[in-house]
Amino acid sequence: MTSQLCQYKWAAHSCSLTDVMWCRGFLQQTLRYMSASRQAGILFDVDGVLLRGGSVIPAARRAFQKLLDHNNNFLFPVVFVTNAGSCQRHHKSQQLSHLLDVQIAPEQVVLSHSPLQMLKSFHDKCVLVSGQGPVTDIAISLGFQKVVSIEQLREHHPLLDMVDHNRRPKLSSSPLQSLPKIEAIILFGEPIKWETNLQLLIDVLLTNGSPGCEYDAQLSAQLPVLACNIDLMWMAEAPSPRFGHGMFLLCLESVYRKLTGRELQYQALLGKPSLLTYQYAEHLLRLQNHNRKLTTVYAVGDNLMTDIYGANLYNRYLARQHTSVPTSTELIVQGTGGQVTMAVPEEELVSAAAQCRSILVCTGVYNPRFPSPSDRSSAVTEKVFHGHRDLVLEPDLVEPSHVVEDVEAAVDLLLQQEGSVIPDT
Repeated sequence: MTSQLCQYKWAAHSCSLTDVMWCRGFLQQTLRYMSASRQAGILFDVDGVLLRGGSVIPAARRAFQKLLDHNNNFLFPVVFVTNAGSCQRHHKSQQLSHLLDVQIAPEQVVLSHSPLQMLKSFHDKCVLVSGQGPVTDIAISLGFQKVVSIEQLREHHPLLDMVDHNRRPKLSSSPLQSLPKIEAIILFGEPIKWETNLQLLIDVLLTNGSPGCEYDAQLSAQLPVLACNIDLMWMAEAPSPRFGHGMFLLCLESVYRKLTGRELQYQALLGKPSLLTYQYAEHLLRLQNHNRKLTTVYAVGDNLMTDIYGANLYNRYLARQHTSVPTSTELIVQGTGGQVTMAVPEEELVSAAAQCRSILVCTGVYNPRFPSPSDRSSAVTEKVFHGHRDLVLEPDLVEPSHVVEDVEAAVDLLLQQEGSVIPDT
């Protein structure tokens, strides 16, 4: 097929305009056929792979020119999987479309909180949401019916937030309507005022959802905590990585352990490297592929402990799926608090790909000059482990299938792996 295409493209240089148009049309049709019949899909991380803060990495534009046909359609199913969570999918798709100059639909975006819509057993509970951006609107759009924000909690309990003397809430002249008892906590992402969120989250946890009360030293159970995005760091315009939500979680875990002597338990950890995130992303890839299964999923990222760990964990999961008898949708949203019961239609999240190959780029968090967590010979392996507390450090899971310079090199690699014809740009 490749040689035929080359012959047609060569002939176009010496043919009439009509012949040239026919040849070009044939080429586009062939590329569309190849795309329609292709059994590979691509998962792109965003920060550190395509963007650095609000700036596009130059290699990203060149990479996407190679992934588009002459009608600006993707040659492969493509989904953008990011641990960002301070906006909604349609806003992220608009931002990416504008910055990358490529039309990207909301259905091609997976944010760290996207899989929460699958956790229907929590949708009727009163949840406290922490993060920044329109977290209340995000929670409602995901299916949650009773949502309380940190700001609402602060207004109703003005004596709780005392760290910033200049920002202490004033007592209301008229009593506010009482808030319902908090039944679960959703941590969307790192907040702006860390001290406020840390204080109020601890108040809710140690009063079993009634922060206006005194701490209960005899609590026998902990409120469910659902955490989205466990990235310790992420790459923006600064020369070195910035604190991510994982750093805030580390602080919350430390405060909780210091006060109670117990470990904070998570009912669910979402976003990369959560298996549910990859399962959900593959579902979106398959929808783009007219619901035909994919043979290979390529996951391109810059973070060993989220992008690579997650892709390799998913690859292991896929291998086990293909060697065992399929059952109903597996419960794979797991934190230290145990598994979460999901009301997920069996046909929605069926993992069918044969493999997931991880591709690590060097334009973000990963720095080849620093020791890798998989380096058993490194004396500082445990000290520099950047994964979340509940992740098990296994060398195989942080070993990428491929290491390349940037996302353009990653695209070149997967095109070569798939035996693709790169369209003219």
